[in-house]
Amino acid sequence: MTVSAREVYRGRLIRVEVHPLPQGEHDVVRHPGAAAVLPVTPAGEVLLVRQFRPAIGQHLVEIPAGLLDQREEDALSCAARELREETGFTHRTIEFLGGYYSSAGFTDEYVHLFLATVGEEPDGPPEEGTQLLRRPFAEMVAAARAGRVRDVKTALALLLAEARLGGRSPAVG
Repeated sequence: MTVSAREVYRGRLIRVEVHPLPQGEHDVVRHPGAAAVLPVTPAGEVLLVRQFRPAIGQHLVEIPAGLLDQREEDALSCAARELREETGFTHRTIEFLGGYYSSAGFTDEYVHLFLATVGEEPDGPPEEGTQLLRRPFAEMVAAARAGRVRDVKTALALLLAEARLGGRSPAVG
């Protein structure tokens, strides 16, 4: 927080600060950040979760993701934890894909993106309230390219994974 900024709200997850600027006051949402992971099966399917998102009032299909919270965990540990919690799968391999600021005009939220390989079957049940979906990697990349993936972290992870793989199938056999 800059010296002249003032905190106007502190919640469980976010803080809101008001920053004076020459052109007027600017609201800034402080967010702990998040990690998300694109899991790929040996058959080349991506694992997605369908869950209700209160902020938009509807269900959304997306890759597993979660907050970097008070556990002081790093982004990779967070991604691995969310993969396990939301899908029941544990990663075999996991690598950093990239990241992004979700909306730098008003928040400092940064989302770390990972690509993981998983087994064919889960190690446990998915988190209650989530529906696990399997879709072919190529089908989902095509959907992202066509603008049919409404969740930005999912679309970006798919496109970054495709670029990383150089057009090869992500199947690990």
